[in-house]
Amino acid sequence: MGTKTVVNVVASGSEVFVPLSKLKKSPKNARKMPHGEAAIEALAGSIAAKGMLQNLVVEPEVDAEGVETGCYLVTVGEGRRLAQLLRAKRKQIKKSEPIRCVLDTANDPREISLDENVTRTDMHPADQFEVFTYLAEEKGYGAEEIAARFGVTAHVVRQRLRLGSVSPNLMQIYRDGGLTLEQLMAFAITEDRERQEAAFERLSHNREPYAIRRLLTEANAPARDRRARFVGLEAYEEAGGTILRDLFSEDQDGYLEDVALLDRLTKEKLEGIAVAVAETEGWKWAEAFMDYPHSHGLRRTYPDAVELSDEDAAAYEVAQAAFAALSEQYESAEELPDDVDERFGELETEIERLEAKRSVYTPEVVARSGVFVILNHDGSLRIERGFIHHEDELPKDSSTDEDDGMAGEGDTIHGSEDGCPHSADKEDEATTGKLLSDTLIRDLTAHRTLGLRLALGEQPDIALIAVIHAMVAQTFFRQDVSCLDIRPNSAGLAAHAEGIEDTEAAKALADRHDRWAAQLPKSPSDLWDFVVAHDHDSRMALFAHCAALTAFAVKVPWEKKPRAWATADTVATVVGLDMTKHWSPTARSYFGRVTKDGIISAVREAVGVEAAERIASMKKDAMAEAAEHLLAGTGWLPTVMRTSIAGSMLDIETSQSDRTLANEGAYSIAAE
Repeated sequence: MGTKTVVNVVASGSEVFVPLSKLKKSPKNARKMPHGEAAIEALAGSIAAKGMLQNLVVEPEVDAEGVETGCYLVTVGEGRRLAQLLRAKRKQIKKSEPIRCVLDTANDPREISLDENVTRTDMHPADQFEVFTYLAEEKGYGAEEIAARFGVTAHVVRQRLRLGSVSPNLMQIYRDGGLTLEQLMAFAITEDRERQEAAFERLSHNREPYAIRRLLTEANAPARDRRARFVGLEAYEEAGGTILRDLFSEDQDGYLEDVALLDRLTKEKLEGIAVAVAETEGWKWAEAFMDYPHSHGLRRTYPDAVELSDEDAAAYEVAQAAFAALSEQYESAEELPDDVDERFGELETEIERLEAKRSVYTPEVVARSGVFVILNHDGSLRIERGFIHHEDELPKDSSTDEDDGMAGEGDTIHGSEDGCPHSADKEDEATTGKLLSDTLIRDLTAHRTLGLRLALGEQPDIALIAVIHAMVAQTFFRQDVSCLDIRPNSAGLAAHAEGIEDTEAAKALADRHDRWAAQLPKSPSDLWDFVVAHDHDSRMALFAHCAALTAFAVKVPWEKKPRAWATADTVATVVGLDMTKHWSPTARSYFGRVTKDGIISAVREAVGVEAAERIASMKKDAMAEAAEHLLAGTGWLPTVMRTSIAGSMLDIETSQSDRTLANEGAYSIAAE
């Protein structure tokens, strides 16, 4: 565009060309809120691609005496003026660039600037989507080029192009007000128009966007699925898998369409890792599982503690010192720089690598033991080592009842259950040739037991050690090596709650158990010295772990134990149990398993009356899904899972019966 000479025109309504540097913001402009950066960017991009489609409306600037200064005040088009200034700043045009304007000295500047912003109708979004589709399909513009022409990001263009691919029937329903933009965005998760229309036909009263997405992706696996995290989206796509991308979620989440392929890739990767672990570490066998196999009743052995080599010990000290120094340096930092965060990760990896060298399985154990390779609930890999098949057990020494390792799930405790002698014990010295008859031995040792009870009751510290010794022996070795007849029972929970053993809480409990097991002596004969050697705090921590494994607060209809349940409430209160850390209500875990009244009651309590009324007319399945969405992140729990606020022990004891009755009332809403 050639340079024009500035023309002083008296007549209002004439077109003039004014240098950009001579244009100023009018104080009489009705718009007081400043233009957003994104809006100015969009205008600048549009002007660069297509020129300025609308003139600016200006009036001459005058000084205090009413003399024109040679500059002009922009009454209408301030955004376009700012867009041109942005272009000048980027050296796309000169500051002397002539800008086409219309001179208006007849109308009130405030009125016409208001008129510019009020008496117009925005284009319907559906019309925008269709034009964007036209530019892409008919003009052949890519997302980046369209973005440049309209001053928006390529991601915004892709979103609008995706909306333009929605079924014309659904688009018309949107134009007519039958769908909201958020609902239309939910349908746009797939470009398959037949699926979109089929999902629309299946919609019930619940037309929330999340419900629409669920209908369109019910046969797919979300990108956050543990299998997808484990395999990786790139590997899945390289194997021919396709992903439905949700361009409208904050993290642009997606859904994997080929679930069978995902399962196959997961299984193959797990099995490949199992083979590699067995070959690298020398295990006799390795098996891969999607879910934890609960040891299959196998006995488990644990590694021996060993000292680090001088070289490794020195490296460990260096890594620990560097980690401590870095932690102190950035202790008050709200966010770590990328290089520092990366350094922390390197140090943690090095420390974990060296700590792993402190525990080593003997070659003899490795040669007859195996490994389970498991997929964790969060998609991480879990490797459990040291399990022995029954046929690989070493022959037992007949001179001792001891075993050479820890007991696993399903092992039995050897010996008499009731403490009574077998018939052979009744033989007298005439038939056995023993110095003392069994009858006399029983008599004498009964007196000794009585004396032991009396003495042990007078020394609580030793009594505690004896109890811990007995509980540890039963918990970890499953053997009768204590004179205390204490038999802790750890009842399984898998029969009461499907999938409970694969939860994060179950993994944390198993890890704690394994940490203790790795420290115990190999033989139960050395267990007493092990317990005595620990300080009081460590001894109590071991005792607490063994005691905790015996806790059983499951309510089953064929057992009425109100006092035991009340005690469970008391213990939960004292330890400050917060079940929101371990469980949350979903359609599968809770809402789909109670009555509609139970769902509405939960929503009313957690969210409010209005939300409860909004879902009251829904069918059961839709209501359960809606409730899951509404209660997400609220921390709501069923009454039976709640913990009372801790008070004095007297308060706790006197409120036990009240809590028991309340829990029993909540239990009655179940509708399985």
